[in-house]
Amino acid sequence: MNAFLATIYVWLKAGHIIFVIFWMAGLFMLPRYYIYHQEAEPGSVEAERWLDREAKLRKIILTPSLIVVWVLGLALAVSTGAFAQGWFHAKFLLIVLLTGYHGWLSAYGRKLARGEQPLSGKRLRLLNEIPGLAAAVIVILVVAKPF
Repeated sequence: MNAFLATIYVWLKAGHIIFVIFWMAGLFMLPRYYIYHQEAEPGSVEAERWLDREAKLRKIILTPSLIVVWVLGLALAVSTGAFAQGWFHAKFLLIVLLTGYHGWLSAYGRKLARGEQPLSGKRLRLLNEIPGLAAAVIVILVVAKPF
C-alpha cells in the first residue's frame, strides 16, 4: 500500500492543497455570511436568502472539502511517515481544532436558522480570523518543519 501511495504522492499532494484552498475559502466566507445574515431584518426575504446561501456553502463546498482534505492528508501522512515527525503532530492538532471550528460554525448556522443570535457581529468578525492564523502556522510547520 505504501509503495502505491508513494507512486501517486504528487497527485495526492496536489489534490490535498486544492481542497485545503476550497475548505479555507469556505471557512473565511461562512462567518461573513453569518454577519450579513444577522444584520438582515429577522424573517425578511434577505434573511431567508442568507440561510439558503449558508446551507449551500456548507453542503456544496465546506463539508465535501473537509472530507477530501482529511482523506488525502491522511494518505499523505501514511505515504511519507509523517506520524513520526514532531511538526506533523502540531499540524495535526491544528487541523483537529480547525475541524472543530468547522463544526462550531455549522452549529452556529443552525442557531441562526432558529432565530437565535448568540454572538455579536464584532465577535463573529474576530472569530473570522481563526482560519487565517491557523493556516499561517500550518504553512510554517509544513514548509520549515521546525521540529
